[in-house]
Amino acid sequence: MRLDELARRLDATLVGDPDAVVDGVRSLSDAGPTHLSFLHNPKYVDQARTSSAAAILVRDAESLPERNLLVCDEPYLALARALELIHPAKDVDRGVHPSAVVAEGARLGEDVAVGPCAVIGQGSRVGDGSIIGAGVVIGRDVEIGAGCHLHPRVVIEDRCRVGDRCILHAGAVVGSDGFGFASVGGVHHKVPQVGIVEIDDDVEIGANVCIDRAALGVTRLGRGTKVDNLVQIAHNVEIGEGCLLVAQVGISGSTTIGSHAVFAGQSGCSGHLTIG
Repeated sequence: MRLDELARRLDATLVGDPDAVVDGVRSLSDAGPTHLSFLHNPKYVDQARTSSAAAILVRDAESLPERNLLVCDEPYLALARALELIHPAKDVDRGVHPSAVVAEGARLGEDVAVGPCAVIGQGSRVGDGSIIGAGVVIGRDVEIGAGCHLHPRVVIEDRCRVGDRCILHAGAVVGSDGFGFASVGGVHHKVPQVGIVEIDDDVEIGANVCIDRAALGVTRLGRGTKVDNLVQIAHNVEIGEGCLLVAQVGISGSTTIGSHAVFAGQSGCSGHLTIG
């Protein structure tokens, strides 16, 4: 793509040669003379000055004189849009794979893709345009919204609900039993976990994340929250909108977390707390 066309589509200001062409996106150190790169962190400005990239996304043109630049307020966000333009995701075959098992009472929206060996239980619903990957198991009476992508081996247990445009990566489990036991005389008696999990719109769940169903009521993740790999969210946790939970975070039961909270890698909290 020519730089003048790319600048127009990214709403960026072009500094340099409008006829230069890029055919891929690479890091500053790996970029060659046909690649677009980006400078988001000022600590890499020296690396940007010596990079072989054809053009660089930047916030400040003065930091890189005599280079082809696409100047924008948010270079990292512009990078995401550039990746979508230059490296578009490949679509999947729509329809139900012959090896998949879809219960007679399940309902699939338009343009849904159901991959090999996936299972969709009785009474469950999958919204328009959603992708159900290979080996995914969706229990009974589950609701999956429109435009979702469930990667291979995701499990959504009975009655749980997932909103629109959610992404669940491989191995995530939603709705496993909460860890509830009544310990009497040295014996741990299982307390039935009869609640559900609700995941709101635009949530992304990383690989091998476990989100437990509530003992009673709902375990809930708010709109736009992003969860990294290997995170444990216990029963009856409520997480607000736009939160970030990074790798190996653990949230104990019945804790409430306010919107836009950030848990860095391997951080966690005890149960029955309220975090603003």
